[in-house]
Amino acid sequence: MGQGSVTVRVPAKVNLQLSVGPVRRDGYHELATVFQAVSLFDEVVARPNPSGGVRLVISGEGADLLPVDDGNLAHRAALLVAENLGVDPDVELALHKAIPIAGGMAGGSADAAATLVACDALWRGGLTREVLSGIAAQLGSDVPFALQGGNAIGTGRGEQLTPVLSRGSYSWVFALADGGLSTPAVYRECDRLREGRSVPNPYVSDILMQALAAGDPVLLGKALHNDLQAAALSLRPALSALLDLGDDLGALGGVVSGSGPTCAFLARDDEHALDLAVGLTSTGMCRTVRTATGPVVGARVVG
Repeated sequence: MGQGSVTVRVPAKVNLQLSVGPVRRDGYHELATVFQAVSLFDEVVARPNPSGGVRLVISGEGADLLPVDDGNLAHRAALLVAENLGVDPDVELALHKAIPIAGGMAGGSADAAATLVACDALWRGGLTREVLSGIAAQLGSDVPFALQGGNAIGTGRGEQLTPVLSRGSYSWVFALADGGLSTPAVYRECDRLREGRSVPNPYVSDILMQALAAGDPVLLGKALHNDLQAAALSLRPALSALLDLGDDLGALGGVVSGSGPTCAFLARDDEHALDLAVGLTSTGMCRTVRTATGPVVGARVVG
């Protein structure tokens, strides 16, 4: 069963909007978010492991900081695919990372989604996208979107997806900070900052939906919003100056991506994105800067 190797490419995400509602009984927050997949990619190569079991090898961005056992979502994804197919989970996974880790861009979730697709293809399982999405939701809130890509509204924990049609392509600049931010820590800080206040139910902005439908980057820039941003800035105050700098450099909008600390800036076009990237880099306020476009497709077999 299987073949020599399978390579899957999977994109990062940016939350155009992240609306965080009250804490649910299961401990998660009710969310309404608008995802866009962007052209920063991780690659996962799956091949048979003659020694048996799941073997994980990681290279690239932050590789030395990531677990290679079942503490890694990709490892767990391989086990779940094998369980669903009734096969032995004998696979070597080579992850090459370009998506920043702990950066609010769902790199771990992306790797899990890529592993689902790669293992299913390697073992010739033929699982439908619906089945893979169900497995993805077991692994984490952002994993189903990494499978789907494009633009989508996420509700529940973010795993219940509704595709969003949009016009055009959008040019992004991502300023990557030193060190990561723990997603649970950011949510705890969000709860602390809102303690004693009435928290409304999450919602999707009509203006943001209009901007995507019209392909209007100026309107989209004005509509970018993240309810976790205040918590991220509280934990990492230097991000506030970085957001102000992007505004000074002419970004159409800037927002902390997900739980941070990556800051996402929307540019007018690719040329403007390069100018923004140069301006942000020259200040030394961020570890590195990446440009990307969106939307792009989700996890797909390549080569």
